[in-house]
Amino acid sequence: MVTFEEILKDKGYPGFDPSKHIDARWAADKLSLFRPEDAERFWFMGFQWPRACPLNFVWLEDGFAWGTQFAANNMPLPPSNGLAPRVAGIHVYGSDIPVSAWEMQTRGARVGKTLPTFLQDFPAVWNDRRDEIMAGLRHFETCELNGKSPAELWQIMHDARAFHVRAWEIHFELMYPLTANYLGFYGLCKELGLPAADIPKYLQGYETQPMRSDREMWKLANEARSSEAGRLIAANEPQQIYDALQASSSAAGWLKRFDVFLQEYGHRCGTVVDVSSPPWIEDPSACLGIIKSLLQSEDPYAFEKSLAAAVEERETKIDQARSKLTKQEQEAFDQALKSCQHANFAWWNDDHNWYIDMRCTLPIRRIALAIGGALGFNDPQDIVFLFYSEIRDLANGRTSLKSLTPLIRDRKDYYAHWGARRQEMPNVLGKVPETITDPVVIEIFGITDEFLELMRTGKKSATRLTGVAASPGKARGPARVLRSPDELHRIQKGDILVCEGTTPTWTPAFTKIAGCVCDLGGTLTHASVVSREYRVPCIVGTGLATRSIRDGDEVTVDGDQGVVTVHRAA
Repeated sequence: MVTFEEILKDKGYPGFDPSKHIDARWAADKLSLFRPEDAERFWFMGFQWPRACPLNFVWLEDGFAWGTQFAANNMPLPPSNGLAPRVAGIHVYGSDIPVSAWEMQTRGARVGKTLPTFLQDFPAVWNDRRDEIMAGLRHFETCELNGKSPAELWQIMHDARAFHVRAWEIHFELMYPLTANYLGFYGLCKELGLPAADIPKYLQGYETQPMRSDREMWKLANEARSSEAGRLIAANEPQQIYDALQASSSAAGWLKRFDVFLQEYGHRCGTVVDVSSPPWIEDPSACLGIIKSLLQSEDPYAFEKSLAAAVEERETKIDQARSKLTKQEQEAFDQALKSCQHANFAWWNDDHNWYIDMRCTLPIRRIALAIGGALGFNDPQDIVFLFYSEIRDLANGRTSLKSLTPLIRDRKDYYAHWGARRQEMPNVLGKVPETITDPVVIEIFGITDEFLELMRTGKKSATRLTGVAASPGKARGPARVLRSPDELHRIQKGDILVCEGTTPTWTPAFTKIAGCVCDLGGTLTHASVVSREYRVPCIVGTGLATRSIRDGDEVTVDGDQGVVTVHRAA
């Protein structure tokens, strides 16, 4: 296991200079490598965060540091000043930034006055913000880059960076108050004696933009069934499918419909906020791999059935909850439920991913690749191994590609070295506290008191893991341990998915898996929400699943009790 002392000795990427390569804004705590004094704080690794190639520092600065801290200060979020980012090798850790007791009290008074208005206006607010984001995305995804000089491309990159900053301001200015509203509803339901496992179900079944993309992929998969296109998809690995389809005249009609789908839904990638990962429009292999997995489903209507069942279960659970309450309790429940359905964090947390997390970093990648091509890179992809300020100097003629080429080579080696050590990286660093106050850290990342206790004691069993019971039910099957959504085609019907955590790209897998187990995540993380809607038993926040369970192990997932049992080794 990598130790804190080893992390402190590492000085980052070859040629890394914090004074030159970290220069973005921050409100309470600047992005940096780990420092000796950080040993006194608590740090957790997040499954959503990409491995930090140099150009990915853009997101760490704009979203992780500035976005969270700006929003927490402006909300104002009573218990937290947002998140502080640190980099260990290429792995990203975060820590909530606490505020004093006095500031917490004054913030509580201020937010009590502003939150009701925000919640009342939320649909209109989100519509306005979404339109603003989409206008920026359309501009940077379609603006002409061919024939422009590196200096001209840099100016477009500069504008794309300003858009990127704004997108993350929007992200967290909405996330924090929505989370606070949900937690208030959750607390009321617990006071009324309603089952904790039922509370998220009162808010499920509302269609999001990622769902619309999933529906279209299901349509494409169903069209390919019993056709030459379907045979070619099933017979080839994801990286070879597109070429195989192009070579077949019998598959031309299906491929044309797939290309239309990419124009509408392909501006996204499997990992979020990752400039090193190509979007589907650039490399359709990941998308075709998902369609390949959908073709393996025996039920072509699984998606629509699951959505309809989620709606039916939502209404049933609400009726059951109300039947247990007094008239006065019903009034309180109805009022709080109406507020949460009107400003529905569970819905928004999936919907916003389409516009921000999976998409708003991609314009930076597109323009960076164009700069790399204009400057004569042998492989334009290598430009992601330069920091933003280095690309600026290169594009404007202040430095030469020849001088940077050895540095790029060394950085690629550094990235590969630390990437291979992912399983050696601790899930947490520093001093583990008794509790965490930041609501996003609790509900999204799953840093619950139980998780903290596990990290403090280090107690673990080779045959039994515990975590957050995110979706009820029991399932037993072979474990399929996946490190990225690029491996989704490996999922077979009845498998137990074991991973660090999921994003919307993983959703199609839930039509085939029997259960889901994640290292991290809380009740509102993606895996939890999707598992409930697809009736898949799910446990998140285990802390150790991908380290304790091996591919092929027979496991039982008890989503009622939050317990994973390993019956035999692979």
